[in-house]
Amino acid sequence: MKPTIAVLFGGCSSEYGVSLQSAYSVSKAISKEKYNPILVGITREGDWYLYEGDPDRIPKDTWQAKGPCVPAQISLNRRDHGLLVFRPAGQECIPLDGVLPILHGKNGEDGTVQGICELAGIPVIGCGSLASALCMDKHRAHLLARQAGVEIPRGVCYEAGTPLEVMEKEGEALGYPLFVKPLRAGSSFGITRVDAKERLGAAVEQAFAHDSVILLEELVEGFEVGCAVIGAGELITGRADEIELSRGFFDFTEKYTLKTSKIHMPARVCVATESRIQETAKQIYRALGCTGFARVDLFLRPDGTLVFNEVNTIPGFTSHSRFPNMMKGVGYSFEEVVDLLLEEGL
Repeated sequence: MKPTIAVLFGGCSSEYGVSLQSAYSVSKAISKEKYNPILVGITREGDWYLYEGDPDRIPKDTWQAKGPCVPAQISLNRRDHGLLVFRPAGQECIPLDGVLPILHGKNGEDGTVQGICELAGIPVIGCGSLASALCMDKHRAHLLARQAGVEIPRGVCYEAGTPLEVMEKEGEALGYPLFVKPLRAGSSFGITRVDAKERLGAAVEQAFAHDSVILLEELVEGFEVGCAVIGAGELITGRADEIELSRGFFDFTEKYTLKTSKIHMPARVCVATESRIQETAKQIYRALGCTGFARVDLFLRPDGTLVFNEVNTIPGFTSHSRFPNMMKGVGYSFEEVVDLLLEEGL
């Protein structure tokens, strides 16, 4: 029988809308000849549903109709090994061979959903709970990368309630411009580039709106590069790409509209530099305990040195997203990338 895969989409996250686009693309790309995919939607409020309607309604966010949506949840009873569906006629359990979370940000990419699946004994396609939690925590991810021999930006964490004067003093030590970031958030939500001390307070307030801990981080000269990594033992890497910015930084708007930015794939670097990017990405991937797949982002300084930025354990997954385009550069179509992830995960 074909393996049954639950594709999770939506989620209690500020990146809910991004998830809808990614999950729709993935669900369309899964081979129906090899797998039996089922769609499980999570609302912004955290309600879980088995979605049995038209997949085309997912990216439009019109999927939450009463007819096609049936309340559901992962059964924590390991003997069930599946999804509990609460139909009007009674409870049903759909056995699952794997869960593919296409959830971005908090309550999905941070190890929470992965932990539920691990507790239920259902294979997670992608990074596990520990790696997901570590990669979501920018500070701890940096510390582990540094232990693995990778250079990291200078930065300091602060908890809510820290006097602004303390952070202003640290800002002067780091030097302006600098970045203020929520410790655990994705898609650049809550991140501000601060060019002067007078603007630090507003940036801190915005970051604390997304997390209870924030990070003040130095500006790294140069530009951002990224690399897709797939696997657990023997790793596969895609081509490195490069983000060209005309101003500011790669915030949420730029990531999803590219109004003033460009993504060059492959990156405009020599063969030796691209090889170093790929090897460093694998080094970080292993240091953080990643499995399945992830996108590793780095800064490339003008002198050629690489500095770790972050790891996205569930990167964007539309046909024009960075991760699949990196893999396209080494010969994988979008459908082949999805198939490879499922094979690795199962």
